[in-house]
Amino acid sequence: MALGATFAALRHRNYRIWAGAGFVSVIGTWMQVLGVNWYVMSATGSATSMGLTVLLQALPTLVLSVWGGALADRLPAKPLLIVAQAAHAVLAAGLAVVAVTGAGGLPAIYAISLVTGAVSAIEGPVMGRWSSTLVDRESLGNALALGSLTNSAGRILGMSLGAVVVAAVGPALLFATNAASFVAVVVALFAVREGERHTAESSQADPAPAGGGIRAGFRYLLRQPVVLVALALSFVLGSLGRNYQVTMAAMSEGPLRGGAAGYGVLSTVFAVGTVVGALVAARRRELGYGVLVGAGLLASALQIVAGLAPGTVSFGVVILPVAAAAVVIDTTVGTRAQLDTDYVMRGRVLAAVAVTGSISAAVGAPLLGWLSEHAGPRQTLVLAGAITLVATAVAGVTLDRLRERRLPRRLTRVLAGPAVLPVR
Repeated sequence: MALGATFAALRHRNYRIWAGAGFVSVIGTWMQVLGVNWYVMSATGSATSMGLTVLLQALPTLVLSVWGGALADRLPAKPLLIVAQAAHAVLAAGLAVVAVTGAGGLPAIYAISLVTGAVSAIEGPVMGRWSSTLVDRESLGNALALGSLTNSAGRILGMSLGAVVVAAVGPALLFATNAASFVAVVVALFAVREGERHTAESSQADPAPAGGGIRAGFRYLLRQPVVLVALALSFVLGSLGRNYQVTMAAMSEGPLRGGAAGYGVLSTVFAVGTVVGALVAARRRELGYGVLVGAGLLASALQIVAGLAPGTVSFGVVILPVAAAAVVIDTTVGTRAQLDTDYVMRGRVLAAVAVTGSISAAVGAPLLGWLSEHAGPRQTLVLAGAITLVATAVAGVTLDRLRERRLPRRLTRVLAGPAVLPVR
C-alpha cells in the first residue's frame, strides 16, 4: 500500500484496525466530555465546579497508574483491556441514567467521574504499551502522531455532533453513545494478529535494573535525567498551559461574552488546531527535544497573546496554533519516553507519563478556574503563559547540557562492553 511518510504507520495491518476502532471510541469519549461539562456548568454556573470534575478523573492516576504500569510489564494486555472497556461502557451508561432520571444529581456525576478516572489510570499504561507493539520501532513516533490525529479528528466530530445533540435532547444520548462505542475497541482487540506484533525491542537507553516491580521502575527513571526533565516540562506546560477547557469557558462567559455558543465555537477551533498539530508531528522524521522546547516556547508566547485578544474571533485565531503546539508537545514527550527508555520498562515509563499528565490536570484545572474567578480570565492566561515561557527556556538549557554529557557516557559503554549491547 503506497502511503506517504505522514501515514507510514498505516502500512501495518494491526495498527490500521486499532486506529479505526480508536477513532470510533474517541468520538464517543469527546461526546461524553462535552455532555459532562454541559451538565455541570448548567447545574452550577461555576468554572471551578467544572475544574473539580477534571480533578476527580485525574486523582486516581496519582495512585493507580504505577500499578497499571507494573501490570502492563507483567501480564497479558488483552484480557485487561477487555475488562477495562466493559467497565467504561457500564460507567457511561450510568451517566445516561443520571441524566435521564436525575438520580444522584451532581454527586453521582462526580462519583462516576472518579471511578472512570480509576479505570483509565490502570488501563492507560497497559493500552499504551500494547499499542506500541502494533508497529516497528521506526514507525512508533509516526504512530503516536497519527494517534493524536485520530483523537483530534474524533474530538472535532464528537464535540460538533455532541453540541447538536445536547441542544436538541440533552446529554443522556451522548453518554449512551459513548457506552456503545467501546464495542469497537473490543472487536479490534480480537482482530489484531498476535504474530504480527513487534515485542522484541530494546532501546539505546541505560539497561533496566533488576526486578519487575514499581520500585524498579522508580529506580530506573531516576537514572534517566533527560526523560525526567522532559516530564517536568510536560507538567508545567500541562498544568498552566493546557487546561483550555477551563480557561476557554471562563473567557467565553466573561470578557469575550460569547456564552455557550462561543464556547462551542472555540472548542471546535481548538480541536481543529489539534488536527494541524498532529499532521505536523506525523510529517516529521524525528521528534527530538529541540521540537519539544520550540513548541513549548511557541505555545507559551501565544498564550500570553490569547489573554490580550479583544474578541472571540481573535482569541480563536490565537488558540488554533496553541492547540497545534500542544499536540506536538504531547507526541514528542510520549515518543521520547518510549524510544529513550528500555522496552522492559515501557509500561512503567508510560505510567510516569500518565501520572505527570494527571497531576498537571489535578493541579492546573482547579487553579486556573480559581484564578479566572478571582483575578480574571485575561490575567490568568497572561500570568500562566509568562511562567511557562520561563520554564521552557530553563528546560531547554538543561536538556542541552544533559545530552552533551550523555553522549560521552554512551560512547564509553560501547567501547568498554560491545558484547553486552542488545541485539535488535
